[in-house]
Amino acid sequence: MGRRVSGPFDDALVARAAALLEKARARGLKIATAESCTGGLVAALLTEIPGSSAVVERGFVVYSNEAKQDMLGVPAPTIGAHGAVSAQTAAAMAAGALAHSRADVAVAITGVAGPGGGSPEKPVGLVMIASARRGEDVRTQEMRYGDLGRAGIRRAAVETALELLAQRIG
Repeated sequence: MGRRVSGPFDDALVARAAALLEKARARGLKIATAESCTGGLVAALLTEIPGSSAVVERGFVVYSNEAKQDMLGVPAPTIGAHGAVSAQTAAAMAAGALAHSRADVAVAITGVAGPGGGSPEKPVGLVMIASARRGEDVRTQEMRYGDLGRAGIRRAAVETALELLAQRIG
């Protein structure tokens, strides 16, 4: 007890997250996250900021296909036809995060962080990120980060998620 532990994120990334939260707070918007390959890192980053509870409504960690279906309502046929790592699944995750929360804005991430699990069609480093805002269309973005290593891919996905959230917040 008494020993101070610093957070897992560097100061620059925390500053970006703090600025994002301030924009959302100023606009009266709440945020939800739906994360697969990042395992809750976006939510962890956002909640690293003191006072984040005024903006962060909830986070979903949906690593398995069943979790995506059960917690977010992602249709099994969507995953079956397109795979867990697809624009369609990411979009359904983002829409589901809004439908299953009181948030105004959501971001969803699904991808292949590696080191295994990749294929020629869906290589390690492929990440699909979707953002949604109530009353607007869901937007998806395909990222091909390459094999940056597991931590590098997850970090890159978190950075992209912050950018997409910032765009949706305005």
